[in-house]
Amino acid sequence: MIDLRTLFFTIILVPWMLSSAARNGYMEARKPKKEVVTIPDYDTAGDSDTSPAAAPKAEGELPTCLLCVCLTGSVYCEEVSPEMTAVPPLPKETAYLYARYNKITKITNKDFADIATLRRIDLTGNLISEIEDGAFSKLALLEELNLSENKLAKLPMLPAKLISFNANYNQLKTKGIKSTAFKKLTKMAYLYLGNNELEAIPQLPESLHIVHLYNNKITTVSDETFCQGNNTQYIRANMEEVRLDGNPLMLAKHPNSFVCLRALPIGPYH
Repeated sequence: MIDLRTLFFTIILVPWMLSSAARNGYMEARKPKKEVVTIPDYDTAGDSDTSPAAAPKAEGELPTCLLCVCLTGSVYCEEVSPEMTAVPPLPKETAYLYARYNKITKITNKDFADIATLRRIDLTGNLISEIEDGAFSKLALLEELNLSENKLAKLPMLPAKLISFNANYNQLKTKGIKSTAFKKLTKMAYLYLGNNELEAIPQLPESLHIVHLYNNKITTVSDETFCQGNNTQYIRANMEEVRLDGNPLMLAKHPNSFVCLRALPIGPYH
């Protein structure tokens, strides 16, 4: 006869143990071991510039792109809050800068010294009263410069490849502009100097298509201002528009000053 204790162990305890082990194994399967996740060190990670905790590529670059909108090659810093009183550090590849309607007061030689890729700078509507003479000298690719609606009384040296220059609504005086400041800019096509305090018309390059000199203090025009007084055959072929309205100047008193132009200047004739 089978011992009762053996029978009890075989019939009851063994199935129960097997069943318990199975249950424990199932529960273990439903609770996989936690994976150890290694958090990358953003100071050394190769793609750290795309992470939330990334350090900026250059000093000041990340703050600039938090204050402004940075797109590929373009930086938009318009009406920035808190007030922007100086040109911010720019990403190295910046080609177009729009920093309009801020409180910038001065442009220094360091502001654009390392940004050789700049093609357009728009600083309209700031409080700029001073620009250091070499501020734009290293910008060999610069084609458009807008300094309108500022407080400038004089101009710095301008880049040689400049095509469009706008300094409308400043406080520019003739003594604040070098006599050859524009003459040597052989690619310049558009020159806007309206609403200033100019007493005379500066020397102008042959390449000009449009020049605005309205609302200044210009009192006279010579035969050499637009034309070549001793060459009656000369035609200023590129010039399309000249604005002299709003000056204390009677254009009808200077008939020989405009004979080379395809269209008479806009301004008072009587």
